[in-house]
Amino acid sequence: MPPTPPASGPGRSADELNEAIRRLWPHPAMRLTREQRAEYEQLVAEWAAAVRAGIVEAA
Repeated sequence: MPPTPPASGPGRSADELNEAIRRLWPHPAMRLTREQRAEYEQLVAEWAAAVRAGIVEAA
């Protein structure tokens, strides 16, 4: 199942998302399940959007 796109509007901060990614994948040598990989991809997409939003706000 493809990841759900991030919701628009205020969401979690880049720091919150980074922490969620770290909790999901605590060590790079650890293999993720298919479900975890889908969650990871969703979190990374949300994180990137939060970072971009932070850059735009700072500008």
